[in-house]
Parts: sequence; structure tokens; C-alpha cells
Amino acid sequence: MAEAARKGAEQTWVYAFGGGTADGDASMKNLLGGKGANLAEMAKLGLPVPPGFTISTAVCVAYYQTGRAYPAGLEAEVNAALAALERQSGKGFGDPANPLLVSVRSGARASMPGMMDTVLNLGLNEAVAEGLARLAGDRFAYDSYRRFIQMYSNVVLGLGHDEFEHILDDYKEREGLDLDTDLNADNWKAVIVRYKAAVQKELGRPFPEDPREQLWGAISAVFNSWMSDRAIIYRKLNDIPEDWGTAVNVQAMVFGNLGETSATGVAFTRDPSNGQAIFYGEYLINAQGEDVVAGIRTPAPISRERAATLGSGDKPLEDAMPEVYKQLRDVAAKLEHHYKDMQDIEFTVEAGRLYMLQTRNGKRTAAAAVKIAVDMVREKLISEKEGLLRLDPSQLDQLLHPRIPSDDENKKAGGKPYDVIVKGLPASPGAAVGKVVFDSDEAFLLAGKGEDVILVRVETSPDDIKGMHAARAIVTARGGMTSHAAVVARGMGRPCVCGASDLKIDVARGEFSVRGRTFKKGDTVTIDGGTGRVMAGAIALIKPDLSGDFGELMSWADKVRRLKVRANAETPLDTRTAVEFGAEGIGLCRTEHMFFEEERIPAVRSMILSNDEKGRREALAKLLPMQRSDFEEIFRILEGRPATIRLLDPPLHEFLPHTDEDIANVAKASGINADELRRRAHDLHESNPMLGHRGCRLGITYPEIYEMQARAIFEAAVNVAKEGKLKPVPEVMIPLVATQRELAILKALVDETANTVFKETGVTVDYTVGTMIELPRAALQAGEIAHSAAFFSFGTNDLTQTTLGISRDDAGRFLQAYSEKGIYEKDPFVTLDQEGVGELVKIAAERGKRTRPGIKLGICGEHGGDPASVEFCHRAGLDYVSCSPYRVPIARLAAAQAALKDSAK
Repeated sequence: MAEAARKGAEQTWVYAFGGGTADGDASMKNLLGGKGANLAEMAKLGLPVPPGFTISTAVCVAYYQTGRAYPAGLEAEVNAALAALERQSGKGFGDPANPLLVSVRSGARASMPGMMDTVLNLGLNEAVAEGLARLAGDRFAYDSYRRFIQMYSNVVLGLGHDEFEHILDDYKEREGLDLDTDLNADNWKAVIVRYKAAVQKELGRPFPEDPREQLWGAISAVFNSWMSDRAIIYRKLNDIPEDWGTAVNVQAMVFGNLGETSATGVAFTRDPSNGQAIFYGEYLINAQGEDVVAGIRTPAPISRERAATLGSGDKPLEDAMPEVYKQLRDVAAKLEHHYKDMQDIEFTVEAGRLYMLQTRNGKRTAAAAVKIAVDMVREKLISEKEGLLRLDPSQLDQLLHPRIPSDDENKKAGGKPYDVIVKGLPASPGAAVGKVVFDSDEAFLLAGKGEDVILVRVETSPDDIKGMHAARAIVTARGGMTSHAAVVARGMGRPCVCGASDLKIDVARGEFSVRGRTFKKGDTVTIDGGTGRVMAGAIALIKPDLSGDFGELMSWADKVRRLKVRANAETPLDTRTAVEFGAEGIGLCRTEHMFFEEERIPAVRSMILSNDEKGRREALAKLLPMQRSDFEEIFRILEGRPATIRLLDPPLHEFLPHTDEDIANVAKASGINADELRRRAHDLHESNPMLGHRGCRLGITYPEIYEMQARAIFEAAVNVAKEGKLKPVPEVMIPLVATQRELAILKALVDETANTVFKETGVTVDYTVGTMIELPRAALQAGEIAHSAAFFSFGTNDLTQTTLGISRDDAGRFLQAYSEKGIYEKDPFVTLDQEGVGELVKIAAERGKRTRPGIKLGICGEHGGDPASVEFCHRAGLDYVSCSPYRVPIARLAAAQAALKDSAK
């Protein structure tokens, strides 16, 4: 066996394993890749691993750095490792008398299932096939040879897989054969002739006969597949760095297709769908590994328990090969206890002898991840801290929303298959049932009457906000994962399907059509935002269960995190949801969302259209009891938790109608002249509302608006305090300040209003006044602003726009091109841009603390629910993050993980 450290060599490229020893181990995952490291580890554990060697990820890195050339010394090391493999196996590579065949597989340090290439049965040619036939039988030899030609031609020579499937299908049809297993050795010889002829015709050269040429061709193909389109896309989706590279594993073949005493299969030490501690998997008798996943034959369950669960009549491995099954169970238990995690195992049985081909930490659903982590802590395999670090916080999103039953659950319950109308992008998770509507105003009106509605639009804009908030779910024909609809829906916790491009929407007729089917306004549909499916009819939803294992896991997180977690909420429903999810208060209550309800919008519009302060105050007086009632309910639900309440922020034109039809309807209902309404809407329209007449600028211009809102807050707090059980904690937030003077003026207004209410009622409540930092100037002037602010809440959505100079919709248009060029690795509206926005946050935090050491710091943009952004906030020394209610548990877990990582440094 080759030695891991060769004296005098600058770099070791090749690491051997097998026979109870190995040059590497599990700790060398970065160099050997996940597969190579685990093969080495299993070999050292004394498990039955076919011998082989790993060409390290360092070779892959060097290969691409030098224009796809191999480093000096690699060929010599491969030759030495291959000679050692021949000695250990007692077989010769390319020797017809006793042939050694090998597999060549990829193995990146992060699992990338199906993304890169594999070649099996390598080393076969005409002479070797004849020799193998003498040793193992004609049919086996030529079946193996045709598999090799087909796989090698596709992976290495670049011929389409379909070409060989057509040849085989045509041959079977002419010979009257149905299944591959019906073909005998002579049949396979005939097919091989046709395969080789196809290679000659397509490439102008024969299929390679030299085993060593085959080997280097396969090695190069695996390295080249690291930069295949599918691998690049997978890495982007899973945040796997390009410069990690892949290793290549060359391993002696063992054969599961040697007859009825041979088999191949895949097993999990626990059920990856629900986490139950049952041996889960499937296998095939007389088959090679790719047969299990190819779909040509249906695998059988591995255990009696699994067969009973599935209601399968196939004989499980436990009955077909009881001794092998017992040995496999023992190996599985040993691996799980060794790695202290659920394992995904690949195995082959050759003539009754078990071989382990791979083990890795198994992929699992969110529900399974939670159960496995909690169970392993109970079993004392891992600690609570290790259990917390096992989970991907983003994966919890699957557990926090209503969902439709899975296809298996539906089938077991005797339900009919789901009628999928169309499929788009899974833009925001969760499921919802409702009636189709095409207009945001109509969605708002119907929801106000108690109807569950699904808003279907070609695309959404900020003008649709009230309809989006009222709808149970949103569907758009256009737009991607960073579109307005997607981002806003995620922030609201609404299921959303975007980019359902097959939808043909006719708003005028009140219908949409897709593939010959037409659905009208009022038809009931079910939306699955987690899969992107839109289905006809109403499907009974399953509510999330936040108790049991999930609740226990969250209790661990709460014990170790420093960062507090609040929620963005302004309705009683959202507030109650946030509290149920463990929110420690409200970090952003957007008061303008309270103005859109049917009975309130006329008063808002009357206020906007008034020509003097007297008229505005009369309209505001109608809104005061409505806002006061809202705040009272929110304070009661919060039960003494703090509530950061943002005073009116958006420009006034957003409350006015825009289309001629809407203007006519509003004018008729309100008794206002339509032309005057149109003129006023035009005058108030902001061409760039992000930088327009909004936020504190409205409060400076029309102080009576903020005065009414402050009175509503303090009267509500006093009324709830009078009830005797609760002490509300209002935090009044002034939005969009750019100067300390702006905040000082409006803080004085809020303080004056508070004192007036306290004198009128004889009751005092504690409160604070602070601001939202959402402009770069405000971040830089934070030291001055802190003289008037008890807290800063970073509005990272708007701060991202003003810092980077792009909107969320803009990002959706060019982000892919930017990410391909390495400008933005991640969407800055999902994960905080640390070099720009993050620097401003840190500057503002530092300067604010210098002026006011006890200043409270938090963020309330949707970044507060992104795990990477939460970790940044922990490191930056913020006090809390605030996010949508449905992302509160994600933020709690991410905050705990940030604390654990910090303490481990």
C-alpha cells in the first residue's frame, strides 16, 4: 500500500485504502472528499471495503489552475497505487487470465448526489471480457462489458445515453425480448457489436481497448464534471465553493450481478423522511448499483418492518439473505455510533459476501432532522449543543407553515391524486386554499368579508400590497425568486408561487387558462408554496406542530443564544402567531398596514385630500379609535413583551386609487369630484418613493398625523394597563430620519402627546422613542442621532436599496448575471451585504453606543430571518433581530448556532 507521506515529495496526490488500513481518515475530508475520507475511515474500522485509492481534491484544484493539465508526479503515484491494488486483490489490471476491474467515482467534500460522473466495470476489452467469461460465466461477463461501453461512451466520450438505449430497445424488439434480464450472452455480444459501431460512426475512432487509456479517460471525465453545468448550478444552490474541487476514487469492483446470491442496495440507519429509528432502504438481487436508481427494476424493501410499512409483497433482504442482513445491520449500527449521525450506506453482496461501498451523513427532511437530533441527544450519542449544530436553520421553514399531505400520506388516506393545474417557482413556503381573484382591491374587499382568497396576477407591484396582505396566497405568471411578489410574500409569511409562465391571465374576463383548461374568478384552488404547485379544488391542510421534539429543540436554542428574536407584525393574527413561535416582542409594527381596511381607507383618503389642517384633523379623528383598538389588542396578546411601533412611513399616493375605474369608484363612494381626485393623486405621486415625501418627512410636514398615531398608542397602552394584569411596553419608532434635528422635533411631539395622555388619564406607562436607520447618512450620523434615540432599528431592506442603489425588483433582473461574475455571491435582499450594508450597520452601532452606551440595537428588515444575516448581527453586537412571524424559530436556532460558534473560537 502506498504511504501517505513520501519523503522528498513536495505533495502527495494519491492515498490508498483497504485491507484494514488506509493512508487517510475521516478528518481529511477536505483533501480526500467525503467519499474518500469515509472509505479510508471504514477501512481503518475493519469493515469489508473493496480496496482502492483516492486522487485528492488538490489534484482537481491544480488541474483547473493549469488549464486542465495534471501536476508532475501524479501519473507515477497512480501507477504505484494501481500496482499495490493489484497485489492486494490478487488480480491484474487488463489481465485476461485474472482480471481486475475498477470503478471510478467522484467525491467532493460536500455531498453532490448525481451531479458528477461515475464509470463502473472499467478495464474491460475483448480479451478481458473473454477471460472474465471463463471465470464468472458468459452472460455476466458480456452484460458487464455492454454496461461499461454504454457508461464510458456517455461519461468519457460524450455520446448521448439515449443513443445506446435506442440500440438496445430496437434489438429487444426485433428479438421479441421484453426485459434486459431476458438477454443471454449471445444477445449481449450482438448488442456490443452495435454499441461499438455507434462509437466508431459518431467519433470516427474505435472504442478504446487499452485499460490504462480507459482509466485516465475516466479520471479526466470526473474532474471535468466538476465544472459541468449541473454541478455549477448545484453548487450555487447549496453554497459550495468552486475552489473546493472533487476527489476521484478508484476502487476494485465487486459485483452484485453474479446471480441469486449477489445483490446491491442502499440503506439508511434511520428513516430519512420522518426520522424514526427503523432500518430503511431497498435492494435488488442480481444487479449492479445503478440498477437501484435507474428505474428499470423495482427494488425490494430491505427489512420486514419496512416491507410491512409499505405493504410490499416483495421478499425483504432480511428474509432473502438473513446472514448478510444481520451483518449489514451490525455494520450500520457501528457506523452510526462512530459518526454519531444517521448514515446513508451503499453496499454490494458478491456471491454471499457483503462489501461496503460508501457511507455518508444521510440527507433528511426537516421533520426527520429535528427528530434525529432530539433522539440522538436522548440516546446520549451527542450533546444538546451538537444537536443544535446539526440542523440547517433554513430547513425549519418546512415545518412552520400549513402544508398539504404528501403524495404518500394522501394515498394512504384513500385520497384522489392531486389535480395539478400548473407549476411555478416555490417562492414562499406553506399551503393555502381560497377563491381565485385577479384584483388587489377585490382581494382586500373579499378578505374583509371573511372570504379566503388567492391573488393571481401577471406580476405584482408595491400598489398590490394591501391585496397581498389580505390574500391567503399569491400566484404570479412572471417573476423569479427575488421578484416583488416573492420577497413581500416571504416577509408576510404568505405562500407564493412565482413564474408560473404557462398561466394565461385575462383580467378583463376574470379568468386564467392553462393547457386548454379555464378557471374563473371565484373558483377554488390550493397553493403549495413549498413545491410551486397550483392545484384545483380544496385540499385539507395539515397544521404545523410546534410541540414535542420541535419544542424541545427550541428550548435548547433559547438556553444558549444571546441575540433576542422579535417579529414583524401589525395584526392580532400575526402577533399571536409570532408569540406562538416564540417571539420576544414586536420589532416592527407597520402602522400604515392598519389603514387599508375597508372601513378605514375612506377616512385616510379624506385626510389626504383635505386642503387644510382642520380637514385633516377631522379625518384623523375618525382613525384614532380604530388604531387605538388595534394597539390594545396587540398589547394584550404580547402580555408585557415590547412592541416597536413605526409611525406612518409610505408616501401618501399609495393610499389613493390609480386606474380610471378605481378613481371613478372612489369618487362616487366618497362624493369627491373624479377630476379633483385624479389631479390630487397625480400631484402626490412619487417617481422615486424610496427617496420621496415619506417617513419622518410626512411627520414634519403634517405633524397632526404622527400626533394622532402617538395618541392612539399611548391611550391603548393606558387602557390595557388599567385592566390591571399587563404592563404594555411601547417603543415609538420614527422612520427614515437623516438628521438628528428631524428626530428631535418628532420626539418632542411624541413626548408631548404622551404627557398629555398621561395627565388626562392619570396613568403613566414606560415608553421609549427611537428611529429606524435606513439611510447611509443616518448610519454615518448615528453618533449625533443617538442623542435623541433610545434605540436604533436597522431597516435593512431599505438600507440595502439606498446603499447598493438597486431595488428588490432590479435585483431580480440582473442578479443571475452578477452572481455568475462573482459580484454578488448571494441575493443582497436575502442575505445581508456585509461589505456595504453590514459596514454601515457596524459603524452606526459603534457610534450610537459611543454616545449612548445603553442604546438598544436591532434589525427589522427581512434579513432578520436569514441565518447568515442573524450570525452577522450576533457578531456585530446587536441586541435583537426581528423577522416575519413564520421565521422566528429559524432566527432562534440561527442565533443559538451563532453563539455556539462564537464560544468555540
